[in-house]
Amino acid sequence: MKEKISTPNAPAAIGPYSQAVKVDGMLYTSGQIALDPATGTLNGTTIEEQTEQVMKNLSAVLNAAGASFDAVVKTTCFLADIADFAAFNGVYERYITSAPARSCVAVKDLPKGALVEVEAIAAAE
Repeated sequence: MKEKISTPNAPAAIGPYSQAVKVDGMLYTSGQIALDPATGTLNGTTIEEQTEQVMKNLSAVLNAAGASFDAVVKTTCFLADIADFAAFNGVYERYITSAPARSCVAVKDLPKGALVEVEAIAAAE
């Protein structure tokens, strides 16, 4: 059975999708950008600042589903500039310490002019 996950502690979806969906013990999150959940505005101007907000948003979605970063088995990370790879990793590795599988790619543009977006797949009972 499919369960939609929603929390006010992460930004509301800015399109026709859910913050996350849980199915058969797995959680699939939508990508999180650095939106402040209270205001809906982009938080931060540097890759480090935006990654901090992204990870807080992702944590809130995981928590709403009864999961945590320890349950993450795969992330997909999108950077507006691959030159930010090392700085992004500096923040990412403080939150996700279990070394899940990961893809990290540079993209032309992200919603709202964000510098980074992260989505995750996690085990969630």
